[in-house]
Amino acid sequence: MGFVQLSMAAEFTLTEAWKTLSSKSYNNKARAIETIAQHNPAEAYPALKAMLDGQLYFAKHSKELYILQQSDDNYTFSALFSDEVITQERKRGFKKARINNRLRRLIRQSLAVMQLKNRDPDVRLAAVQELLKNPEADATRLIESMIDKETDHKVLAAMHTLRAVNQLKQGDEAAQMKALNALAGSLNTSVMNALSNYQAPNEILKKKVQLAIDKINAKRNLYAKAETVFFGLSLGSVLALSAIGLAITFGVMGVINMAHGELMMIGAYTTYVTQLLMPDHIALSIVVAIPAAFIVSGLVGIAIERSVIRHLYGRPLETLLATFGVSLILQQAVRSIFSPLNRSVETPQWMSGAWQINDVLALTWNRFYIIIFCLAVFIALILVMKKTRLGLQVRAVSQNRRMARAMGVRSEWVDALTFGLGSGIAGLAGVALSLLTNVGPNLGQAYIIDSFMVVVFGGVGNLWGTLVAGMSLGVINKVLEPWAGAVLAKIIVLIFIILFIQKRPRGLFPQRGRAAED
Repeated sequence: MGFVQLSMAAEFTLTEAWKTLSSKSYNNKARAIETIAQHNPAEAYPALKAMLDGQLYFAKHSKELYILQQSDDNYTFSALFSDEVITQERKRGFKKARINNRLRRLIRQSLAVMQLKNRDPDVRLAAVQELLKNPEADATRLIESMIDKETDHKVLAAMHTLRAVNQLKQGDEAAQMKALNALAGSLNTSVMNALSNYQAPNEILKKKVQLAIDKINAKRNLYAKAETVFFGLSLGSVLALSAIGLAITFGVMGVINMAHGELMMIGAYTTYVTQLLMPDHIALSIVVAIPAAFIVSGLVGIAIERSVIRHLYGRPLETLLATFGVSLILQQAVRSIFSPLNRSVETPQWMSGAWQINDVLALTWNRFYIIIFCLAVFIALILVMKKTRLGLQVRAVSQNRRMARAMGVRSEWVDALTFGLGSGIAGLAGVALSLLTNVGPNLGQAYIIDSFMVVVFGGVGNLWGTLVAGMSLGVINKVLEPWAGAVLAKIIVLIFIILFIQKRPRGLFPQRGRAAED
């Protein structure tokens, strides 16, 4: 049923239409809705929206219309045509204006028509998209009268699509051919539905519609692959962040730090605590948590190096066992302080939602910012390693420890600061992880093995190799997951790395210097 059918709507005046909304007849309600939509008074949109949401009521004795607003245990009824407000504990004396599925479609179309005249282009775009779900001839005629006045290119494109869909359904063969040319390549779901349901009257149009469907499917597959790559880069950013710190400590000192995942966990819990301390500034709390997580995790890392690891240099097996014990201690400490239950970090408003590129591709802002964050941390670390005295000493100790000592470099302090730097970056990885998953005592355990895989694949101690390896493994994982599953995809990646390091034991970018020869 159309929503502006004058012959039927003429049976009601506007006043009668309002009264008819409280009747039992769905047919009468349909004609009343059409009349209200045609006249479009100020009360039309809020009333029909409330009716669609099940919030439109009428008083049993007077049949006056009210909009329900429920809060706690009370029900507040606001009169539609006056300032009267009634608050009571029950709905006694009021009855809901009930609708069925046919009326729901009619109301949605009516609301969309009203929104077409809104000044906000986003509202107009949403209205056209709603009309696309169930195109009507009356709606298309209304669009035709407005299309020349439209200035927003997105709304204009949606209007052209709506007109083409209607031509495909109701036009002659020439109009249908023109519509198929216009719709070929459109990613709108309603367009795909219209093409799938289209019954071609001749062989030429049948081939044309199949070509249009094939073109749309090809574009959808392309954007699906782009989305997979984006998710892979997002996962790769987390892997790279978690592995960069490990690459520094492992590359410079040769320490297999099994507590690296717990340092990430500490960074995540630091983010959680920062939000607890700044409940009214959630958007700012993430910015504050970044340096806080770096400092806290870095100090914990220095404490681990000074108290445990420095006594075990040159003894890799004992170092591995000791750091594994430290990881268990840190996990238990977190359980004692925060309880074993998972905690959640609230995503700031500026990181919520998605960047809607088109109808089939949307990039979530939190993952997008994590990719940017990873690259920013990487660039900052490269500058530290290339432009600062600490970076010079770290590179000297990494390439030839004995020669660096002979030149006056205090290698034990370089080791401590390097371990603290790597631990601080692990804390930054924890900040990123807290925005993607729950924060818990076992958070780091899920990433420690992946971090070692990235370091070995990229080349021990090579930052560029770690970045490339992290991004590559992230994309490979996401490409394999749809047909192999998450677990099998990881197994395949692990087998690939085993075969790869047999061919190139030093990874993609092997370390240079005397240390690489040892």
